[in-house]
Formats: sequence, C-alpha cells, structure tokens
Amino acid sequence: MPDLPSNFRSVFLLGPETTEIRSLPLPQPGPGEVLLRVDVATTCGTDVKVFLRGGHPRMLQVPSPFGHEVAGTVVSVGTGVERRSIGERVVVLNSAPCGTCDYCMADRENLCRDLQYLNGAFAEFLLVPQRFQERSTHAIPSRLPALQAALTEPLACVLHGIERSRLTGQSDILVLGAGPIGQLFVAALTTKNHRVVLADPNPERLILGLQMGAAATLHVQRSEERPEKVRRAAADPRGFDLAIDTSGNLAAWELALEVVRPGGCVNLFGGCAPGTELALNTENVHYNELTIVGSYHHRPSVVERALELIASGSLPTELLISAEMPLDNTAGALHAMMQKKALKVAIRPQMKSS
Repeated sequence: MPDLPSNFRSVFLLGPETTEIRSLPLPQPGPGEVLLRVDVATTCGTDVKVFLRGGHPRMLQVPSPFGHEVAGTVVSVGTGVERRSIGERVVVLNSAPCGTCDYCMADRENLCRDLQYLNGAFAEFLLVPQRFQERSTHAIPSRLPALQAALTEPLACVLHGIERSRLTGQSDILVLGAGPIGQLFVAALTTKNHRVVLADPNPERLILGLQMGAAATLHVQRSEERPEKVRRAAADPRGFDLAIDTSGNLAAWELALEVVRPGGCVNLFGGCAPGTELALNTENVHYNELTIVGSYHHRPSVVERALELIASGSLPTELLISAEMPLDNTAGALHAMMQKKALKVAIRPQMKSS
C-alpha cells in the first residue's frame, strides 16, 4: 500500500441540510481495529431522511460523521487482528450487535440491547472499531466491483424484510415505493419467482421497476389513491397476498392495509417520521385475519446472503446507481435524490473534484 497521509477529509452532518467537510488527523488503529480507505460510499433514503431532519434518534446525533453504505480497502490493522489483512477489500456494515443478549441469542440481532452504529462512510478513510471488525466486516469476492459490494447493507435490509413477511410458495406481492429499497425488493422477490407489482407516483422509476423484474407497475398518488383500483392489479380480485410499503408514507401504510386479501400480510417496512400514528380499520384486520409486521434493519445471516446474491450477478444492481460523484458533491447528491433526479449516488472519495 502507498504511504498514508497525515490527514483525511470527512463529511460531517451539522443539522438539517447542513454539512461540512472537515480535515481530521488520520487515526492509527488500536487493538482489534482496522483502518479502511473508502473506495465507494453509496447514498440511500435513510441518508436523505437524516439529512433533512438533521439527525437520527438511534443512529447519530449531530455533529457527526455521515454516511453508512461503504466498501473499501484495508490499509492498516491494529494488534490482535487476525482475519483482516492490508490490501484486502471489504464491506463494513453500519451496525454491530453484542452477540450475547437475549435478542442476539434468538437470532434477532437487529433488536440487540446494545446495538452499536457506525457512521462516517462519506470520507476518504474510516476507522473500523473492534466490534465492527469482528462482527460486521466481510471480504468482497475478488471479481465483484466495490460499487456493487457497497449495496450489501440495503439488500440485507430487504432480505430481512422478506423473511419477516413469512412467504409460503409463489405469492402475489405489491411493493409500494419505487425508490432504491423498493427496486431491491422487486429484484430479490422475482428471483424466487414471486409475481411483483410495483406502485409509485414516478413514471421513470416504474420503468426501471420493469427492468428490475416487476411483472407490472401501477401509477399511484398515495394520498388520493382508491384501494379498488390497486386491488385490480392483483391476480386475485380480493387483493394481494402481501403488500410491502417502502416509502415511509402514512397514506401508503393505510393503502397497504386495504389492498391485501383475507389472510394476507402487510409489511410496514418504510419508517414514518417520529410521532406518526396509524388508525386501523379493526373490522378489516380482525375478520380478515391480516398479519401486520414491522421490519427494521438487518441481521448477520442475511448480510452474508446479500453479499453472495450480489456476487452471483442475478440482481441488476448496477441499474440503481444514477451517478458517481466526488466527496465534495455529497450534499448535492442528497439534494438530487430529494428532487427525484437520482436514485442512488456513488460517492468516490478518491475522485478529484472537477
């Protein structure tokens, strides 16, 4: 590896839609830690929410290093590190469970009592703490580009969401929201031969959904849409087997509950703003025996499967990247997502600004 600089640049979130790039001393990894050169960090919908709100109740409090979907190269290792080596390409996940609490022992590590989060992917280098090095760092297969490997974290969240939905056999599924997560749900579900209908207000994203494998698309305006229209897109006139909301929009949550058939399942995957309350039609839920599930984050077992699935080439993940930008353009990339001009943006910290 080349000689390392004495300083590095990192994007900090300071408040709502406010970031700055700070020059920081390059850290030396301590016992069990590794230092990563960030090759690519991808933006996501959670980044946009955090950017707009100026923080996140669980993952970060400002001022804070920013960004969490990352792939890079190990450039330095601390004492006691056995599994990682200098020059190795890795994906580092944005959380690390304790591995010993009751939730971890029950394979529900995403609900760990001491779940720790790692931010700072929008930077030239990233120090990976010991717990993350041991539990949340994965080698990238030799032929897999770092750009696609960086999508491991969002795909792992999707695979966890699919597991939470408890599908049996081939199913008829509605995905509400054609953002990056919605598109990944389409791609992952269709690899298992499920019929997927993708619904969104954005026609361009619906076209992409067909490329990702959707059997059909539906142009909807969430706050005004009539459930009868949506149910007509299902194979069964009574509705879908499963409806998944990925938008975090209350109107979409309400719509999802009205368009599944008796015995169906609703996965409220997309997180609404804190304090949001949902009114339930109790007759619908009770007499139609609906299953309602929440889905949060990812677990180690689905992370490994996500990386394997991306490496297999069976998902067209390259279609999700709208642009590649240098570190200086991070805020611009997030604004482009907010304006629906970009789906996901790959931040290349080593790229020179024009």
